[in-house]
Order: sequence, then structure tokens, then C-alpha cells
Amino acid sequence: MKKTFLKYLKKTLPVLAGALIGYAYYYYIGCYSGTCPIQSNPYISTTYGALIGFVFVLPGKKKKAEETNN
Repeated sequence: MKKTFLKYLKKTLPVLAGALIGYAYYYYIGCYSGTCPIQSNPYISTTYGALIGFVFVLPGKKKKAEETNN
């Protein structure tokens, strides 16, 4: 049970961290005039941050071991 919890925790922490960074970006740097669609809305900024965190969770391509024939 502990292994499955750690497995899911490793997958959710980057997404939550991305969402937190996305909201912090809106709060500290955001565009208050409303002309910037991503920066002026906290929901969109948080969602984009979570998506960026999700990209880091996705598995990468595994390189195939090159077989050398001698």
C-alpha cells in the first residue's frame, strides 16, 4: 500500500507545484488591465501551471540499447 501511495504522490506533487506556481505568477506578475488572457485570470493561469507540471510527469521515450555486432 505504501508503494502505491508514493507512486501517486510522485505524480501529483509536480502538478500541484505547477498549479501553485501558476497562481503565484498571476498574483505577483499578472496583468490587471484584462488584455492578457492568461495572466489576468487566476483560473487560467493556475490551469496552465498545472498542465506544465503534468508535462513533467509524463514518461519520456526510452532509448533502445544499441546492439553492437562484433
